[in-house]
Amino acid sequence: MLIGYARVSREDQNLDLQRDALNRAGCHKIYEEKKSGRAGTKRPAYADALAYLRPEDQLVVWKVDRLGRSLREMIETAHDLQQRNIKVLSLTENIDTETATGRMMFNMLGTVAEYFLDLNRERTIEGIKAAAARGRFGGRQLALSKEDQAVAKALLADRSIPVAQVAKRLGVSRQTLYTYFPNPRAAKEA
Repeated sequence: MLIGYARVSREDQNLDLQRDALNRAGCHKIYEEKKSGRAGTKRPAYADALAYLRPEDQLVVWKVDRLGRSLREMIETAHDLQQRNIKVLSLTENIDTETATGRMMFNMLGTVAEYFLDLNRERTIEGIKAAAARGRFGGRQLALSKEDQAVAKALLADRSIPVAQVAKRLGVSRQTLYTYFPNPRAAKEA
């Protein structure tokens, strides 16, 4: 039986491309999740898919890097599945671990995927260092500027204005406002 596994790294990413490819491949069941594939990250749907597989089944992924972000993790998974008499099929690279050539290609592509991941990580670190040398630091911009915080403080001091209305006026959610002012009605004492 063909069992599919689809994964994207972030909530804002879409699984449709992988889901469609797995359906076209004839997967009877597809496990999906939106989780980082970093080594060591817990992936519940992935664990469920591995637990569901039985001898003679085939785990189908859109790309070989869906199995993990480190070569070691991918090889250990492939080896574990091979010991259980379960094959791996990667649709994009057309790799089938049922054959000797497929196993070799799986290892080579895993090595290449890890290389590019490391290369990207190195570039990111160097980019951050270069930006810091120029006095620029990354991170999310503040939802409320210092001026907005002062306005919020003044509005919250007026107990007749609901917290939701203050948040709406500032263009943020109530939760964001609570992040800046955990006890908003105490703002006038602060």
